Amino acid sequence: MVTSPSIPETPSTPAAAPPSTAAAAPPSPAAAPAAGQEAEAHPWTRYVAIGDSFTEGIGDPNPQSPGGHRGWADRVAEELARTRDGFAYANLAIRGRLLDKIIEQQLEPAMDLQPDLISICAGGNDVIRPGGDPDKLAEKMDAAVGRLTSGGATVVLFTGPDLGSTPVIGSVRGRVAIYNENLRTVAARHDAVIADMWALRQLSNREMWAPDRLHFSPLGHHTIAAMVLETLAVPHSLQPLEPKPVQVKNWRTARTEDLTWAREYFMPWVVRRVRHRSSGDGISAKRPAAAPMFGGPGMPPGSAD
Repeated sequence: MVTSPSIPETPSTPAAAPPSTAAAAPPSPAAAPAAGQEAEAHPWTRYVAIGDSFTEGIGDPNPQSPGGHRGWADRVAEELARTRDGFAYANLAIRGRLLDKIIEQQLEPAMDLQPDLISICAGGNDVIRPGGDPDKLAEKMDAAVGRLTSGGATVVLFTGPDLGSTPVIGSVRGRVAIYNENLRTVAARHDAVIADMWALRQLSNREMWAPDRLHFSPLGHHTIAAMVLETLAVPHSLQPLEPKPVQVKNWRTARTEDLTWAREYFMPWVVRRVRHRSSGDGISAKRPAAAPMFGGPGMPPGSAD
């Protein structure tokens, strides 16, 4: 039987209601604290995010963010820092990383930072490759999550989004669904939390995706951040953002855009796969140390200039 994952209690405030491994509800304005009302402090003081381009924040460019990308994890950390003195955040994710490399290069460094909240989204780059085996990947994730939970931290896992309407990689929808179900079993075994992107139907809107159709747009990252916070039962200030109305395009325009996308994004991706290269070659983690988030109560005094 699947049990609800546990969340540590906050000594000074009532414990938040435990999140469920069931599908997450879409973000709603009710998640934000009422005007003039302080949000309850959550129980976490140190958050470490590990994974690939999704967690690094690719698709959400921001020159003011470390590494030039913001992303859902930074947005989550910003909200968590609002109500917790001394809150610290590290992001070890690097674009293009496969599951084996994430486990090999990020897992133990994450544990060394002694977090009480860890997120891991890994295996997506493996699943979409020819021959990607969702069962073998789940076995590796099971061992990794067992290690991450061994120190008592709350661990957040992500299901993959529904790729059914996505050109080209939509063909792996069945493998993603199997991997998702395996991840739910992993979460139940280790009392981890599931952030359910498959159930987040807003992600089927094209405005949620970056021009490369492989990563999420700023709107997509914002929407996912709100879902993660609600999964953790954390009140937040992220308001739902509505995508622009979809423009009706004729067949010729749509095909021209598909050909342009294939030339500018898909073919370079294929070439990297053939040459055994990664978009993350030579890239370092954008936040390798757990440090305060700008704007949070734990931010050290100083000038923003």
